[in-house]
Amino acid sequence: MTELGSVSWPPAPIRTERLVLREPEARDRGVFIELLASPEVHTYLGGARPRDDLEREMPRVPERWPGSFVVDLDGAMIGQILLRRATEHCRPAAAGNVDLGYLFLPRAWGYGYAAEACAAALAWFAGALPGEPVVLTTQTANVRSMRLAAQLGFTEVERFRAWDAEQWLGRCSPAKPSG
Repeated sequence: MTELGSVSWPPAPIRTERLVLREPEARDRGVFIELLASPEVHTYLGGARPRDDLEREMPRVPERWPGSFVVDLDGAMIGQILLRRATEHCRPAAAGNVDLGYLFLPRAWGYGYAAEACAAALAWFAGALPGEPVVLTTQTANVRSMRLAAQLGFTEVERFRAWDAEQWLGRCSPAKPSG
């Protein structure tokens, strides 16, 4: 098991047809607060955080760490992709694997941005740590997230109950780059 911290960070910005995945910058602070305070974004994530608390706690430049990408559309942040090592408090089937997470502003929903950004992040990850599996957990009630998991090639490992809801855990083994 290789640590994400051993990967050269930050990578050059990752460009897709419509998006750029890059490191957080000071100009993204307001969008991070909007994402974390949004009741819509956090419907299946345990609820939004109070905006006043976020305004006080959020550093001027959002924290930068390996595996955290800002999703940028036309020069503005619309979401975040997270690739982080699943910790011991996670399901036994997930522990030690890298976990894919994502948050997008509601105004960016329904355009395929999450699929495009997640696929790009997974392709980067497959190149950085070839063959290492990735897990994803979502509530089964989150139909959009379930659809995205299937589209990205995640297959069900287990379902379990947590936070008063049925959760779904899937795994994907990114292909090793050819060449």
